[in-house]
Amino acid sequence: MGKLGIRLSQYWSTIQESLFPFLEEKLDPLSEKQRQLVVILELVRIEQFIPDYRFLEGRPRKNRCAIARAFVVKSVYNMDSTRALVERLRFDISLRRICGWESKRSIPSEATFSRAFLEFSQRGLPQQVHEALIQKEIGQTETLVIHNSRDSTAIEAREKPIAKPKKQKKPSRKRGRPGKGDAKNVKEPSRVERQQTMSLEEMLEDLPNACDIGTKKNSKGHAEHWIGYKLHLDVSDGGIPISAILTSASVHDSQVAIPLATMTAKRVVNLYDLMDAAYDTPGILEHSRSLGHVPLVDKNPRRNKALAAELKEEARRQKLINFVPPEKIRYRERTTVERSNGRLKDEFGCRMVRVRGGVKVMCHLMFAVLALAADQLMRLVT
Repeated sequence: MGKLGIRLSQYWSTIQESLFPFLEEKLDPLSEKQRQLVVILELVRIEQFIPDYRFLEGRPRKNRCAIARAFVVKSVYNMDSTRALVERLRFDISLRRICGWESKRSIPSEATFSRAFLEFSQRGLPQQVHEALIQKEIGQTETLVIHNSRDSTAIEAREKPIAKPKKQKKPSRKRGRPGKGDAKNVKEPSRVERQQTMSLEEMLEDLPNACDIGTKKNSKGHAEHWIGYKLHLDVSDGGIPISAILTSASVHDSQVAIPLATMTAKRVVNLYDLMDAAYDTPGILEHSRSLGHVPLVDKNPRRNKALAAELKEEARRQKLINFVPPEKIRYRERTTVERSNGRLKDEFGCRMVRVRGGVKVMCHLMFAVLALAADQLMRLVT
């Protein structure tokens, strides 16, 4: 991380010595939140990924660069709706000028913001900017990520869950033990097994991303239900999101581990994969090792009662001798992904999803992931 720190320090020096004084000459003194926003916008440079519409036929479009910057503002300021964003821009002169609008009249309508958001969703704009940011800052050959932590978080949505198809009745068969060639003996491969021979694009296409109902157990062992989606994240040391995939709420975490690991491996080089007991599957462990990583996965005692007794005895013995193995010390770093999920929901608007459909929801969440990645990068030097 040495060269990364030097590069980020140079960014910070330029922003602190040149950009902040320039903006404060044109605007009022910047607040801490505005300084955070300016640093994020300067680091991500989202306007460089907007195509030039000036010479196209038809009615000229509103300034998409300013609108894209405004959606980053929406995430950084943890706003719950586009309407709140438009109202804030009309009365906050400094914020309006940071986005690129000089007057109140130049701010587009809420409908124009919605049309632009649909364009960004279909193009995957925040995904493109986030991938470019990670590859530029961390994906260098001299930058090595030690721990890559993997987890998912529930995303509640305001839409109707899809109806699951009814299970078809199994055809009646003769009583007795089935023969070797009967279909009863042929077991269909699981999604994790199918992913072993699929490309990343095929794996992402195979994952469902429609709104449905999810269930998980909380820390007290009680079942919790929600309507919406799941956001699956790979987070590096320092709490920097590397990769993100959105699925339906009912998709098990283990079904997203291999595509998420494949996506991360194309962007950065890491040594350890830290995962909880939901990922304790042989196929996932083998895939992690095939990428040259060391998987550190919490054992799932529910699959093996003998293993549960062994783990209990091991914990009792280690408590007596006051000894913690190196793997357990490294596994403690997995809390970075939990803190990242908390920041996304509490500070960057992922708790308030007002759009509908997997494509739009992913765009909304990726603006937040992009802002969090830039903010965490700059925290390494500030």
